[in-house]
Amino acid sequence: MIQSQISQNARLALSEVILLAKARKDLSFAQITDGTGLSEAFVTAALLGQHPLPASAAQVVGDKLGLDADGIALPQTVPPRASTPPGVPPDPPLHRLYEILQAYGTPPKALVHEQFGAGIISAPNLKLDVQQADAP
Repeated sequence: MIQSQISQNARLALSEVILLAKARKDLSFAQITDGTGLSEAFVTAALLGQHPLPASAAQVVGDKLGLDADGIALPQTVPPRASTPPGVPPDPPLHRLYEILQAYGTPPKALVHEQFGAGIISAPNLKLDVQQADAP
């Protein structure tokens, strides 16, 4: 089922339903991801409306969260990307990520251009390894 969307509205509304079901069932993103065969970062991004889930993963997630047929079908569609508003995000974690991009975005770009010409960095191949800092 490859379908696309023209608006982020349906996915954002479903993300709200997903987050409420997640809280109501006291599930972590890791628990929701278990059994999908996908990474936690990938499933979390899909549940927040950033990319599609394969049908089998959508079914696993839907069963865990008690989603209806539409709630299982919608995450399989190709959404419009980049749902954060333009400009520097005011939310502190997003603001810090924006700072990282500002400070460290140009070196990978320079390396890509040096090694591959006018290429791009492929986000689907991105590996995200976030470590929690020790609490003070």
